[in-house]
Amino acid sequence: MSPRRALHLALLSLLVVAAHACADADDELDLDAEWGMDGPVSPTPPPGKEDSEHRRGLLVNTDTTRTQVWTARNQWEDRTTVAARKAGLAWGVDSGLTWDEKYAAWIESMRFIPAVDGYGTTFELTTPWGKTLPAPALECAETALFLRITFAAWYELPLFFEAVEAGGERVYFGHNGVRTQRGRYAQTPEFAIKYADYSGRPAAEWQARWPSDATLRTRKLGGGTDSQPMIGAGAVFGAYLDELHLNKRAGYFTVLALSYLGSVNVADTANTYNVVADGVRAGDTLIERWQRTGIGHTLVVKEVATVDEASLDVTTVSGSMPRRQGKRDSGLASKSYFVSPYTGGTGTNAAGDEYARLGGGLKRWRVTKNVGGYWTNTWMAADEAHWINSTDVARIAARPAQFQTLLGQLSPAEQRTQLLAQIADARRHLTQYPASCAARQRRERAFEELYALSARAFGQSVAEVDAAHRTLADAVFAELEYADSKTCCWNSTTPTMATIVLDYAEAEQAAADAAGTCVAPTVFMAQPDGYARWAAHAQAMGQGAAWRAWSEDETCAQRGVAMDTETDHAATPWCELAADDGPATACTDAREPNDTRAQAQAATGTIAALRVCAGDVDWHRIEAAGTVRIEFSHAAGDLDLTGYDASGAVVAQSAGTGDSEQVAVPAGGYVRVFGYGGAVGDYRLIAP
Repeated sequence: MSPRRALHLALLSLLVVAAHACADADDELDLDAEWGMDGPVSPTPPPGKEDSEHRRGLLVNTDTTRTQVWTARNQWEDRTTVAARKAGLAWGVDSGLTWDEKYAAWIESMRFIPAVDGYGTTFELTTPWGKTLPAPALECAETALFLRITFAAWYELPLFFEAVEAGGERVYFGHNGVRTQRGRYAQTPEFAIKYADYSGRPAAEWQARWPSDATLRTRKLGGGTDSQPMIGAGAVFGAYLDELHLNKRAGYFTVLALSYLGSVNVADTANTYNVVADGVRAGDTLIERWQRTGIGHTLVVKEVATVDEASLDVTTVSGSMPRRQGKRDSGLASKSYFVSPYTGGTGTNAAGDEYARLGGGLKRWRVTKNVGGYWTNTWMAADEAHWINSTDVARIAARPAQFQTLLGQLSPAEQRTQLLAQIADARRHLTQYPASCAARQRRERAFEELYALSARAFGQSVAEVDAAHRTLADAVFAELEYADSKTCCWNSTTPTMATIVLDYAEAEQAAADAAGTCVAPTVFMAQPDGYARWAAHAQAMGQGAAWRAWSEDETCAQRGVAMDTETDHAATPWCELAADDGPATACTDAREPNDTRAQAQAATGTIAALRVCAGDVDWHRIEAAGTVRIEFSHAAGDLDLTGYDASGAVVAQSAGTGDSEQVAVPAGGYVRVFGYGGAVGDYRLIAP
């Protein structure tokens, strides 16, 4: 490693943490070695007294014949050219729309469909080639970048994103390739000579047989698991892009851009600009940032509907890390993000940073134009009235309060419902990826807002809120200090591992109950023995092969920590809740207590009027071998079922999306009933 590179990696250890929104960090993969790059790129320096209308990039007449990804044949402001007058994905002939307006129309036109994992709703892309593809699985900043790049590449529009490399030189990721003013950046691809572009072929050719690039289909994104099951078993993002683009150069460029750019680059005033609240439209991005360094959350505005003369209903979609398809948030759920102080509102974080200075809030992509012979990032002339100078902190900070009125009035009960939905979504993500620090942070940010709302509107203390809504899983998957916790770099944990971790916690609580004491649940994080206690428990459950050792799934400056670090928690300590009989005292059923395997009672036939409550799981012992079924209303609360043998080893799991779950259990075995993502609900049990 060169001295320059070693120094760079040391200086950028915190920037690596901040590189992706809702991600657990950026990942250099092997791309640095392949392309001679020096790790993640940084945002440009913040503006001084004034934001700049024009962000100048490369000379238009720069020779990019080797690095070109696509040729900018159209311009964003075109309305009457031959190409602009044609009908398209979401506009008719002679629509009179600019390409930037067409981008918004395309985003808004995308149909909502069920997510590939069976939970929640995602969106479906339409392409100029007559294809429809379910949304890819991406993290949230990647989702926003992907949509903008895709549209610009399809319609041959000028595009670049500005960043800064390790030595302080500006780097431009765009239709000209990845370049600096001096030429090609490092050894990034010479897209025009290395990869094929089939977009000029007659339609009959690609309609008869879609051209495919076998190498592109293997290209993965950095930063953890890249799995695109909507394309096929084992597919990665490159395979998705191969289906999306006739111009394969655009596919390769998208993998590169998304691997190096993240939320800090989306929030950068060089690439986006702040928009007034009443200017919100489809295609805009909403960015949550609650720390100067660290992860945030990025949402794409999907739909904007007028409710009445004075209010709007705004729907958003967002990815997450580990990656998922863009999840739809309703207008009610989206409003809770728009009015949050984390989207550039008033107030400060624990470090004293003003939220309005952290780069959060409603943003719109700059458009690339030829200004004075330079490719320049600016805004559409019609949008100038919507622009807020990024140094105008007062106007930026005022927007969440403006959205409170603009997006309609939510009752305190509705606000609470939406915050609990955000908490449930984060919990659901943790049941799939138990190491996710992003989901832990999102859950706690929602709880912070819930505490404030509950005190203001319902006169409830933090302890009362926690007693009603906290679960054992919240304590087990406690929030961690990102830069000091190696667990945050581990993106390859699995749902089975989550089950093992929670089973360990339940056994730990059962032992404490038997001894007449209270112990705080062991937080799932790197302990002095690493993760050995959970690996041993997996063996005891008969799931030893399912436990994965820690792996550095992304660049991890904190890889050598002896023990991870929890954040300072606002939540009520577990044993203080336990002193009040814990979070689940508000409901019970005839078979309680049965929160552990040791407490399970024998079950035969049909047993009705059972209930899973907040923080609750139900265990039942099954005397005769056979199929065990639970029946419930999925709409009221999604319950899941796990089967065990007599020794406590997992033998079957059922986690569907209908109104029943069933597993086959051997004689003397057990079943465990629990709410998916913290869900609660009534059920009945049918045992042999």
